[in-house]
Amino acid sequence: MSRGTGAGYDRHITIFSPEGRLYQVEYAFKAVKAAGITSIGVRGKDSICVVTQKKVPDKLLDQTSVTHLFPITKFIGLLATGMTADARSLVQHARNEAAEFRFKWGYEMPVDVLARRLADKSQVYTQHAYMRPLGVAAIVLGIDEESGPQLFKCDPAGHFVGYKATAAGVKESEAVSFLEKKLKNNPELSYEETVQTAVSALQSVLQEDFKATEIEVGVVTKDSPVFRTLSTDEIDEHLTAISERD
Repeated sequence: MSRGTGAGYDRHITIFSPEGRLYQVEYAFKAVKAAGITSIGVRGKDSICVVTQKKVPDKLLDQTSVTHLFPITKFIGLLATGMTADARSLVQHARNEAAEFRFKWGYEMPVDVLARRLADKSQVYTQHAYMRPLGVAAIVLGIDEESGPQLFKCDPAGHFVGYKATAAGVKESEAVSFLEKKLKNNPELSYEETVQTAVSALQSVLQEDFKATEIEVGVVTKDSPVFRTLSTDEIDEHLTAISERD
């Protein structure tokens, strides 16, 4: 090990280094960025939009089977950034939690409760030597009956918090600074503005104009609280609107 003071402290997940760091957890954060994908979530006045890149690594792959957007319940969606295999495990757990909650209490699981459960699971993974943290940052979205649009992000360490807008992945910090400037002047976004802000933020930080097949867009609105992904035609319309506006 050539890390000086950190030498040997990354062998076990449960051992703190002298500086109070858990290297394996930090590696999980790096795994999220190593996937080479940037994701963005924006919360509007009465809607939420999440956008991510859609990279199909092999020409022989069926494009429809490649996705980072997962419906958890009819009304809650999850955007996973990082290792896809880990994401599927987290999604399965989220679906089980939501189904059990619905069965036990007789109403749909609130978004913040689901985010807390996912964060709790991730945090437990940082405590046991026979587990490893999931290399996934999960952005959870849905409409709450009382609080309105809700957007949460859960990281591999088990930290979760609500956002007006957030990002995950390679260009996370650049995207966050872009969103801060955008939302400073106009925090109450309409549905169209919400979608176009999220898409233009992704275009801006990656410095490229996307085709409709190169991104995935998931939305939830107050009028139609069912989580759905936009079709390529709908994405095309928003891309055209952005290019005309600019």
